[in-house]
Amino acid sequence: MLIRRLVVTTTTLLSRSLSTLNIMEPQMTRWNMSAGDLEKGLDEMLKKSRSLYDGVADLKPNEMPSLVEKLTEAHRFYDSVSTFFDFPSQVSGDKSVRDASVEADKKLSEFSVEMSARKDVFDVVCSYQNTQTPATAESKRLVERVIQNGKRVGLHLDKEKQERIKEINSRLSNLGIQFQNNMNEDKTTLFFTPDQLKGCSQDFLSGIEKDEEGRHKITLQYPHLYPILRECVIEDTRKQLLVARYSMCRDQNTPILEELVKLRAEKAKLLGFETHSDFILDARMAKSRTTVATFIDDMVSKMKGPLAKEFDGFLKMKEKECAENGEAFSGTVQPWDIYHYMQITVKEQYSVDQELLKQYFPIDTVTKGLLEIYQRIFNLRFEKISEPAAWHADASLHSVFDATSGQFLGQFYMDLHPREGKYGHAAVFGLQPSVALPTGDRQPAVCALVCNFTAPTADKPALLTHGEVETYFHEFGHAMHQICSQAEHALFAGTSVERDFVEAPSQMLENWCWEPESLKLMSGHYKDGSAIPDELLSKLVASKAANVATSTCRQLVFGMFDQDIHTRESADTAACFSAAHEKVMGNPAPAGTNFAAQFGHMAGGYDAQYYGYMWSEVYSDDMFQTVFKDAGVLSQEAGLKYRTSILQPGGSIDAFDMLRNMLGREPNSEAFFKAKGFAV
Repeated sequence: MLIRRLVVTTTTLLSRSLSTLNIMEPQMTRWNMSAGDLEKGLDEMLKKSRSLYDGVADLKPNEMPSLVEKLTEAHRFYDSVSTFFDFPSQVSGDKSVRDASVEADKKLSEFSVEMSARKDVFDVVCSYQNTQTPATAESKRLVERVIQNGKRVGLHLDKEKQERIKEINSRLSNLGIQFQNNMNEDKTTLFFTPDQLKGCSQDFLSGIEKDEEGRHKITLQYPHLYPILRECVIEDTRKQLLVARYSMCRDQNTPILEELVKLRAEKAKLLGFETHSDFILDARMAKSRTTVATFIDDMVSKMKGPLAKEFDGFLKMKEKECAENGEAFSGTVQPWDIYHYMQITVKEQYSVDQELLKQYFPIDTVTKGLLEIYQRIFNLRFEKISEPAAWHADASLHSVFDATSGQFLGQFYMDLHPREGKYGHAAVFGLQPSVALPTGDRQPAVCALVCNFTAPTADKPALLTHGEVETYFHEFGHAMHQICSQAEHALFAGTSVERDFVEAPSQMLENWCWEPESLKLMSGHYKDGSAIPDELLSKLVASKAANVATSTCRQLVFGMFDQDIHTRESADTAACFSAAHEKVMGNPAPAGTNFAAQFGHMAGGYDAQYYGYMWSEVYSDDMFQTVFKDAGVLSQEAGLKYRTSILQPGGSIDAFDMLRNMLGREPNSEAFFKAKGFAV
């Protein structure tokens, strides 16, 4: 997942005047600030940012030629300072700092809403468009985009509607922050006896805290959740855990999400759109909700037969396992069964033992191979910074250079293990955009890869599942998109592409986790470094075809639910999710739960856009099959073509144009269905 905020870090101590910052220095931000530091610095930052927008609004007719430069500087400053204040809410180990950062995030969001609704700035930009000719195509695109964005917040409407839209945007922003904060601070804990966790590996259980009665203390975070859902043979345990996860933040976040739905619908109507989905998709590749609905329905239809076949296999496994464990057989595959029988399918039909496989993916070995691959194919050089100034001892920092020219491109942090209060999923946070400066220099990009991989134990390093390796490789792709971008303007930097394309570059890179040549570079037994046996490696690669329909349909559930609630004026989100689950998967969500209350995408910028994961996968498969499959996954020639065509432009050109430039033709879905193993 990508977290793209209009915010970024500075490169000096907070106590230093913002006017003296030199953001061309390598990123060595002071992250160990107190709550008081955050509060004191924010007002100065907002004052400076406001003055830059004032400078745009105050331009006289004879000063119009300088508009693009002034507008770019206003965007660049905000995007290069504000994360200094809101990013700690996601990673700080100090709750008082996280709380202060959440409050700062609210103020930043309100400020962003206010600046986006400045009619005086909008009018000046419109005047510029009518009287001036931008120097570059990207500057012309900048002016057009600012005007488009202004219209999307109602600046072309009457004052009353403008004020209401501004109120809605402010409320939407604060609700989204609260939704995510509720998830970050969730401390739900379940306790299970060893017998209740039958089937789970001893390695997994040995790393889990016990209470005084000898019961294992299980949280709802991924390093606990998925191993149990996959491995535990006791159905009631899996059920309890999945129901708890699907009920996470239900009471706090359900009303928040349902208010979000109402406000989004109201705003869309004010802006002249029938639904929120129509409003969102007007600025995406898909363009209309009809296109998206057809896309989802067509996918569901194509997956019905394959899904029924996979579920039939799951049901037979369940009947056999229930008999072996003396449990009653319900005759149905339930939501809490899916991960478990997907794992058994891989083990029995493809003879891939995930616990054995994990031993070949110690995190340090995976990291070393991952960094080597990215450096090789994209012609980059990484240098690890010793003793970096970071927010936690777990976080590391690397600088990135072009391997040929030596150009400093940026830096990335890596914070890979869970801890209390930390962002609970896997994502890349953009911390500073790569943009051109008036001096002719370039501001380097900075980003943070934040994950939650199982931590090492006293006698064993952190071992990753193959799925976690895939997640790691995917998220690191987002980091490279941020750093390799060479857009002129902050508005188009890094991953600032159409939202229904933003996952495609990283989805394409997931293929490296299924190719023997690249897998060998990222693996080695944790005890002696020995390679994955060829037989096991071949079985792993073959297992890519396992559970394809089930995995695809789960994504379609989320996409269908998202479109459903965002084509309504109000929604019972629990009922809508259960209905989508039943329509696609054949059974409803567990009674009394609301998955949507912990579905962070719905409050985190993916509203009416979740279909984009599947949509962009179509293009990711097309890129991989066309450019890399024959050339090889370690081909620098193919990698540089990809870096130049897809990563380097950022959002400075349309996604379809980037695809045409790379493919040499119109994109199509043939490779997608071939990769899934289905006839076109």
